[in-house]
Amino acid sequence: MSVLNFTLPDVGEGLTEAEIVEWRVAPGDTVSINQVLVEIETAKSLVELPSPFVGVVGAILVEVGTTVDVGTVIITIVPAGEPAPVGSAPAAAPAAVAADAEAGQVPAASVTELAGAALDTGSTITAEEPKVLVGRGAAPSVPTRRRRGSDGAAPHASIAPPAIETPRPPAAAQARAPRAASAGPVIAKPPIRKLAKDLGVDLALVEATGPVGDVTREDVLRGATQASVFRNIQTPEWPSDREEHIPVKGVRKAIAQAMVGSAFTAPHVSLFVDVDATRTMEFVKRLKASTDFAGVRVSPMLIMAKAMIWAVRRNPTVNSVFTDQEIIIKHYVNLGIAAATPRGLIVPNVKEAQDMSLLELARALETLTLTARDGKTTPADQAGGTITITNIGVFGMDTGTPILNSGEAGIVALGTIKPKPWVVDGEVRVRQVTTIGASFDHRVVDGDVASRFLADVASIIEEPALLLE
Repeated sequence: MSVLNFTLPDVGEGLTEAEIVEWRVAPGDTVSINQVLVEIETAKSLVELPSPFVGVVGAILVEVGTTVDVGTVIITIVPAGEPAPVGSAPAAAPAAVAADAEAGQVPAASVTELAGAALDTGSTITAEEPKVLVGRGAAPSVPTRRRRGSDGAAPHASIAPPAIETPRPPAAAQARAPRAASAGPVIAKPPIRKLAKDLGVDLALVEATGPVGDVTREDVLRGATQASVFRNIQTPEWPSDREEHIPVKGVRKAIAQAMVGSAFTAPHVSLFVDVDATRTMEFVKRLKASTDFAGVRVSPMLIMAKAMIWAVRRNPTVNSVFTDQEIIIKHYVNLGIAAATPRGLIVPNVKEAQDMSLLELARALETLTLTARDGKTTPADQAGGTITITNIGVFGMDTGTPILNSGEAGIVALGTIKPKPWVVDGEVRVRQVTTIGASFDHRVVDGDVASRFLADVASIIEEPALLLE
């Protein structure tokens, strides 16, 4: 009997390790092509790993919360329809065993025993070429440990997943009916579970509408009462433990390394300007009422994003990167949006933002934001940014000194917009005022360029009609 070893793949950008967040299968479960086996957390994002095999789960080899290297075997799968090992008593095929286990006739452990028996047969599965995880690129060949028999010999060789050409089933075939609030275990991603905890929502009472019967962010918000929405602003009791020790790993480790690398590599220079944003707020109001923008989220961040793209075109040096050999000016804008998520700060970016209309940009920003909040941002979404916006106004902050996203030369912070006294035509009036802050890599951006860029951004916030030029 053969056994299939599923190794942790490199899911992109040369990542070397990942943490097991949640197993979606258990020993004895029957699995199909592209069924999600496990959710992992890399230094960049949460990633679901699909199965390239058809068979029955043999053994889960890595516990939740454990960080493992790329190439480590994390789960074994017994192929469906495998014959019994030579010299052993006849045994039911794994698929049949799994079916019996589900019906309560055979313990689930029987399937794990089948997997163990396969490990001891010395059987191997060979492949014609480097194997590719379904839906992903080829991972580098990484040697893994072999289990040795009592005589010290290696009974089987570690294998890579075989190449699979079976197409992904249609979305309609994958979809399930919404899970009733009282039926079965709750399926929800870690960010969704945290949101539910923060809002005081019992996930067992929420009707799940996700594509695989999982609870979505919208399900949680729909199930939250007015009281629970504001429960998380209550002051908690002091914890009984005097100290709490949180491992530095995953996104938090990546954030720490990036911040240190940026702060102590690029000499920052920061500028600030107060702006009358009254006309921007009026423009936002008109866009919300427009039928063209129906169903699309519109906020001052949309105008700020468009203002930055406009200002970059007039001051291209801020959209560059410094290397020891040269300064590379990017004549395109991959606009980074700093997003606070349950896993920490991430900076996904809108690709080729300079080519987008206002409506297209609004849709792209909405998609990016919802994806980040749901914990689905991929490493590719965060790669290749050229300049970044951070909206600290949503936290009630007037301004701040943002730290550059590593590899970029400029970042702009939008503060809260609120009524303040403002002099207009010699008279003091109440206007909607904000403060815009910005930081630049002083190796690349001189003070005059930084000032002109920030003044251009401010001019659009003050008069959005300039975008019609």
